[in-house]
Amino acid sequence: MNNRKVSKERIEQLINQYRNELESSVIPFWMNHSKDTTHGGYFTCLTREGEVYDTDKFIWLQAREVWQFAKLYNTYEQREEWLEMALHGARFLQKHGADEKGQWYFSLNQQGEPLVQPYNIFSDCFATMAFGQLYKATGDEEYGQLARDTFYSILKRQDNPKGTYSKAYPGTRVLKNFALPMILSNLALEIESLLPQEMIQETLDKIIHEVMDVFYFPEEGLVLENVSPEGQFVDCFEGRLLNPGHAIEAMWFMMDLGEKLNRPELIEKAVKITLDTLEYGWDKEHGGIVYFMDLKGHPNQQLEWDQKLWWVHLETLVALLKGYYHTGNEACWEWFEKVHDYAWNHFSDPEHGEWFGYLNREGKVLLSLKGGKWKGCFHVPRGLMFCLQTLERINDRK
Repeated sequence: MNNRKVSKERIEQLINQYRNELESSVIPFWMNHSKDTTHGGYFTCLTREGEVYDTDKFIWLQAREVWQFAKLYNTYEQREEWLEMALHGARFLQKHGADEKGQWYFSLNQQGEPLVQPYNIFSDCFATMAFGQLYKATGDEEYGQLARDTFYSILKRQDNPKGTYSKAYPGTRVLKNFALPMILSNLALEIESLLPQEMIQETLDKIIHEVMDVFYFPEEGLVLENVSPEGQFVDCFEGRLLNPGHAIEAMWFMMDLGEKLNRPELIEKAVKITLDTLEYGWDKEHGGIVYFMDLKGHPNQQLEWDQKLWWVHLETLVALLKGYYHTGNEACWEWFEKVHDYAWNHFSDPEHGEWFGYLNREGKVLLSLKGGKWKGCFHVPRGLMFCLQTLERINDRK
């Protein structure tokens, strides 16, 4: 496909915009402000200007930052300072991040002492990503083995990820959540070179089925966050819950799998779900994508339902560009321009670098922080990097 309707000049303009933001604004922000040179690891609780306002260290964000700098080194440019930044965080994680069973804590204090137990399997997921990417950068088998061991642990725990830490009463209303199969679809590709091919294929087949058949309800054209173990709709707060950002992020994972497995029909379906979800989740009054929705339009349990979050918009930009690259669907490009304008006008901070994370429904900055318990060095640089790389692929076709 030639994608003739989008001019080469526009593509090149966007390439320069995304490259400049990544290299001159976002990466320098984390390089300059997040490194803990005293105890190791990274500070992620950073004000708008980059000042540290809390020193606790969250394993999700520690591992994500390791991954991000290793990924930059592996796929963007082999800058030694990026590799050293990744190794700096990895050393802290190796020393302090996991318990004696190899399960990764949720949070630590600045010195590396555990604060919150390893109740959350996503700490393990991001640790796997981090050490898998670091293995690619260094060839150090210690990192490869750590990634493998953690991945095997995830597979063992996937049917009961919280284990003894679950708050749910057993047996009354059993639900399974979309987030784990979603992230496993990306994680399996991240470390496929470290695992037996038959294991990867079996894992991917199961995950694609879960994401695209079990959690996706074609009558509504939407992906639910929670379903029964049999894949049925459950009419309760959790069962009606929609998270447009989660669904759209999962769809670019599916597009990557479709490309890897040579399954164009998977890509087409992922593009359709992306566009349907975006149409449903776009705030027609104020612009932007809302955080949570209720399938039946009932009041949401989440009081933050109408906030506009950074990661939702960045993941949507990635999905739309990948969708356009693979299919030439003009709706992908039209939506990309719309989401691009909203995101850059509301989240980007040219004065101090990086992006704001949280806006109210009207699009005004709700919290001026650049990092905290949930926002770190991940969605902004990853989103910019993947948008840039996809734009370059589109440009190569011109």
